[in-house]
Amino acid sequence: MRVELMEVYGTWRGVADSANTTINREPGSREPSKEWKRKILKAEHSPIRQLAYRIKLYDLPYWVSVHLVRHKIGIEHWVRTQRSDRTGENRDELPQGAFVEHEILVNAQAMITISRKRMCTCASPETRIAWRYVLNCIKEVNPELFEACVPECVYRGFCPEFKPCGYEVENHRLEEYRR
Repeated sequence: MRVELMEVYGTWRGVADSANTTINREPGSREPSKEWKRKILKAEHSPIRQLAYRIKLYDLPYWVSVHLVRHKIGIEHWVRTQRSDRTGENRDELPQGAFVEHEILVNAQAMITISRKRMCTCASPETRIAWRYVLNCIKEVNPELFEACVPECVYRGFCPEFKPCGYEVENHRLEEYRR
């Protein structure tokens, strides 16, 4: 599997200006600090939705793609068809593990929300790996967003799953996230 960041939409300056609008302040002129970026991401204030990323996943098992398309808010999906009239292959004979290309357009809020489910150890290992590849693409252009993308147990401080995996969140991981 290979994951490629195709495009980045929005800027931190735009996020900060919109945040200033919401609190009756004039737009600023300098780049927001790393600390401010971390705070607004963890607060999940609406201006973060201006940050969006077009990402393409290659050679993704079809069934992993199905896991990702379950996410609907703040993300759009384009998955390569398996229609026989388009591919020349009988789709009824394709296995669930057949590879597809899967393109997404996802905003920062959705990245945080999806990570809570897809980085959880209750998620399939293959889906966690695929989402980790997506997050690693983001890490290069937005390390603060990468840091905010944590599993549910770190986000909440406990596991709300019906059948928890048994993973105990280490105090240092919670402290790291909450700083």
